[in-house]
Amino acid sequence: MIEIERKFLVLSNVFKSEAFQQNRIVQGYLSSNPERTVRVRVKGDKGFLTVKGKGNESGLSRLEWEKEITVDEAEQLLSICEKGVIDKIRYEIKMGIHVYEVDVFSGENEGLIIAEIELTSESESFEKPDWLGQEVTNDEKYYNAYLSKNPYKNWEE
Repeated sequence: MIEIERKFLVLSNVFKSEAFQQNRIVQGYLSSNPERTVRVRVKGDKGFLTVKGKGNESGLSRLEWEKEITVDEAEQLLSICEKGVIDKIRYEIKMGIHVYEVDVFSGENEGLIIAEIELTSESESFEKPDWLGQEVTNDEKYYNAYLSKNPYKNWEE
């Protein structure tokens, strides 16, 4: 139940030709409190309810609990979520033994592209493709819960 994840900005769209899968994701937050976020998500033809705890000091690890629910249940829960729904296309790219999940945001967060990689330990090494940019793992403004309230389109240049 511990998620170990690193996040990076993406420099170009080259990754799209490397993707083995893509899905549209629409998600909202029943609670965006950083101590315990509660997210509702529709990903493709599945629904999910996810609870995430606050990240550790490095920002790499945090508790995550996820349960699959029906799309109908997810859509009903989305209707009572806090303001600010996240809409994105997720591309999955295999790189060595890992899979990068690259989110191309639309709507209020259009123009933002973030890659995430899940690891088995904080010190685990991994391949970095050429399209990977600056690491933003511990920068809360790149968390989806933050983006739902403070969309990318409103950020200062």
